[in-house]
Amino acid sequence: MTKWAQDEPLLVDRAAERRDTVDLTALDAVVVRDGSLLAMDGQLALLAPAEQPPASLRVYLGFDAGRDLVAIVPEDPSFGTDTDGIGGESMTPLRALLGQLSARGRDGARDRELAATAVALATWHANHPVCSVCGDPTVPVKGGWVRFCERDQKEHYPRTDPAVIVAITDPDDRLLLAHASYWSPRRFSHLAGYVEPGESLEQAAHREVFEEAQLLMHDLTYVASQPWPFPASIMVGFTATVESPDFVLDQDEISDAMFVSREDIVGLVADGTVILAPHGSIARRLLEDWYGGPLADGPRAERADV
Repeated sequence: MTKWAQDEPLLVDRAAERRDTVDLTALDAVVVRDGSLLAMDGQLALLAPAEQPPASLRVYLGFDAGRDLVAIVPEDPSFGTDTDGIGGESMTPLRALLGQLSARGRDGARDRELAATAVALATWHANHPVCSVCGDPTVPVKGGWVRFCERDQKEHYPRTDPAVIVAITDPDDRLLLAHASYWSPRRFSHLAGYVEPGESLEQAAHREVFEEAQLLMHDLTYVASQPWPFPASIMVGFTATVESPDFVLDQDEISDAMFVSREDIVGLVADGTVILAPHGSIARRLLEDWYGGPLADGPRAERADV
């Protein structure tokens, strides 16, 4: 089983004790907007205070390499749509950055932490501008990690929705790949779904797999987890086996599926029949753990939605 950065402690010190004390306008900044980040050549751009555009939101990210860092959301919705005047950087979707960041080792892992945190918090602020109790506008406090309702004197915190994803093998050690009905054509991955109130992670995995494919699993084993701010999840990865490869798809969420051998997957990817989950995702990690090493993308991967 491969080792990846998210099995390790955080590289960036979130320094929660500093959130109320640092001047957020005086820090180097990651720029984030609508799930995209200012980047160039697979590396996050960090803008000094004098280089930063006017910001509608500032969120403290933590302390790294001797400096405090902040995420900013630019007031101008067109900032970063071209490269004029900002040194060649442009706003790049986090999904598109995942593989590039993963390929950069420890530096890329640090940027992944900053990027995932920035996207998650910016999205939360955008989606929760008012108090869920009284409906009055709330304001960011504590370095942007809390929104406060002055009317109710209540603090509101970012939410993270747990989801499970399961790499399932049959008695011949073939891997189940499934296509969700709402994905782009030829995109295949593992079965996954959100955890519902009142169930454990393991119970959610069993329920989701049975609902979507009528498969009964055993030997369910935790592998790893990954922050997945699309928009606000943590993805918890498992492996499991089934005694029979006979599945019945719900044809609602899952419209196609197949058990594949290692030889099968190489050919299916090479001819474009199957497009895999992006590099840097836990779905790709589960796949390559089963395969036994890195698996090259096919000719259509760069054009597919992820």
